[in-house]
Amino acid sequence: MNETTFEIAVTDPRSTEAVALIQSLSEELVRRYDHDDGSGNFKPEDVLVTRSAFVIGRAVACGAFRPLGDGVAEIKRMFVAPDFRGRGYSRAILSELERLARQYGYSVVRLETGNRQPEAIQLYEGSGYKRIPNFGIYVDNEMSLCFEKRLLPADD
Repeated sequence: MNETTFEIAVTDPRSTEAVALIQSLSEELVRRYDHDDGSGNFKPEDVLVTRSAFVIGRAVACGAFRPLGDGVAEIKRMFVAPDFRGRGYSRAILSELERLARQYGYSVVRLETGNRQPEAIQLYEGSGYKRIPNFGIYVDNEMSLCFEKRLLPADD
């Protein structure tokens, strides 16, 4: 994929495109996890606070991060529309979220994904994320896998 042709922009998670992508992700999660409502414990207002962001790539991919703790951000709502998978969009979205998180002063990013999402697990492990004990609301969820990555200082 040529990332120069894949524009990624910070946007309001309540925008029409964002809502459509978030809804598609939720529907997919409901299919994979029949007991899940697909929300991923995500609320748009979580990424409308200072030092958080929601990004969209060409209205076919999205992702977000929100403050989790001192120097730690949590990646949320990573999604690529099914017809656009396999083109490197998820890696581009993740890279942009990491860049923004670093820019906003975070030194660590964490995330949770489900054990029925091998594509996501492969993306995160291939991007330098390491498995960590489940955190927060995921502690007792046997279907949750949690990851962490330490961000290198920005090359200013």
